[in-house]
Amino acid sequence: MLTDVEIAQSTIMNPIKEIAAKVGLTEDDLELYGKYKAKISMETIQNLQAKKDGKLILVTAINPTSAGEGKTTTMIGLSQGLNALGKNAVVAMREPSLGPCFGVKGGAAGGGYAQVVPMEDINLHFTGDIHAITAANNLIAAMLDNSIHQGNPLNIDTRQIVWKRCVDLNDRALRYITCGLGGKTNGVPREDGFDITVASEVMAILCLATSLEDLKERAGRMIVAYTYDGKPVTVNDIQATGAVTLLLKDAIKPNMVQTLDHNPVLVHGGPFANIAHGCNSVIATKLALKLGDYAITEAGFGADLGAQKFLDIKCRQAGLKPDAVVIVATVRALKMHGGVAKKDLGVENLEALRAGIGNLEKHIENIAKYGLPSVVAINAFPTDTPAELELLREICASKGVEVALSEVWAKGAEGGKELAQKVIETLETKESNFHCLYELENPIADKIKTIATEIYGADDVIFSKKVVNKMKKLEEQGFGDLPICIAKTQYSLSDDPTLLGRPTGFKVSINDLIVNAGAGFVVAISGDIMRMPGLPKVPAAVNMDIDSSGKITGLF
Repeated sequence: MLTDVEIAQSTIMNPIKEIAAKVGLTEDDLELYGKYKAKISMETIQNLQAKKDGKLILVTAINPTSAGEGKTTTMIGLSQGLNALGKNAVVAMREPSLGPCFGVKGGAAGGGYAQVVPMEDINLHFTGDIHAITAANNLIAAMLDNSIHQGNPLNIDTRQIVWKRCVDLNDRALRYITCGLGGKTNGVPREDGFDITVASEVMAILCLATSLEDLKERAGRMIVAYTYDGKPVTVNDIQATGAVTLLLKDAIKPNMVQTLDHNPVLVHGGPFANIAHGCNSVIATKLALKLGDYAITEAGFGADLGAQKFLDIKCRQAGLKPDAVVIVATVRALKMHGGVAKKDLGVENLEALRAGIGNLEKHIENIAKYGLPSVVAINAFPTDTPAELELLREICASKGVEVALSEVWAKGAEGGKELAQKVIETLETKESNFHCLYELENPIADKIKTIATEIYGADDVIFSKKVVNKMKKLEEQGFGDLPICIAKTQYSLSDDPTLLGRPTGFKVSINDLIVNAGAGFVVAISGDIMRMPGLPKVPAAVNMDIDSSGKITGLF
């Protein structure tokens, strides 16, 4: 059996100019990065604004397990299936982070015969967008520390610096550091730390901005510290806004690549959904709506994280109105949610499957709370039995939701036709009545409780004393009407990663609040979640190599 990278390497790609021509773009609309990658110019995006939008389809999933769900693979396969049925479908997806690529999770370019190519480039440096975000973030940090070193004219309290440096790798040793050591010439000693780049606010503003001007305004509003009398200090205050925007002038342009069967895909932005808002860029999503009759996008991890943030943050800010949602699940993952050990997942177990389906049912119910129709996509595995698949169909039918078997990993476009047809039927027969979960004018505590009780199924929320004080301070400063971005474990509906399935009788703990004034939301830190991941005992990087001819091995 071929690996993902071997399948990708065996594909003969078409020049990106030919891919772009399928959706009406010419070479003048492209900024080429070699033969098979291109950025779409901002002028072209502006010229397309008058064009009618297509249908917007969100792909999400159950809470992930080590058994795998295949959300990105299913999204790409759905687009392949739609195009194989004669439809014009364009994907807008996130760019992979180097952290999980070299760590444990793997890349984010799909898998099997439902991939986006050039896969190696996309999973590595690609067009340099994430590096530009890293540089912009760290320029802000350098200029902040320099302002303090040069006499501290802004009266910054070094104990209240909230801006962290970042790097796009998993490096737990950088979570908490001390900088400025070695004498007066090396700056002011203080506690500091690193986030992974994709959890940075710079990544968030790039993904939520609608233009270069909007990006610049958002950058200037970002809060980096507080003064001794408690007033916020922004990027505008340290006079870094222009330089930061300059570093991001190319990164804001969406990237175009292709599927294995030569259909266009936009890859742009890459925030994690457990520690950030987890959606690709607004610019790419809106461009996909203009270029395709069907625009397909994804939100990270389970629907309790990515989809909730997509709907309550991204759609609200960007004025997007989804038409349907695809919820991806596997029989294997549902059995794991039902208590089966990973080594036993290949054995039929209807009792465990029935118990694990509770997780899927909760996500179906949650999507319905937003007024959206959904389709369940079962990412097929050879070990799935007819009885297990039938049980899954019966339970989903009782919820009024269609189920489609997705075999895109093994069959590509052909394996996505059943799902594509179910999605088309849903779009034609069920109306979207999209609305957000909560009102912005509600107090911060109420908005957090609404998400925790309605989406997670929690009984209540426990706020630390520090959080209670911060909520009061943020509301006094005018940040009380922002949406909420909860940073939470992806493995459970709760904030405890060991509570699988559909847990009940739990409370969610909120331990910190971080205002992202530029992105336009408040981050609530729950449980033990951290914004800088660590590497596993055996990192994926151990198995990667490149030979003298440039052939890559071990990259999935």
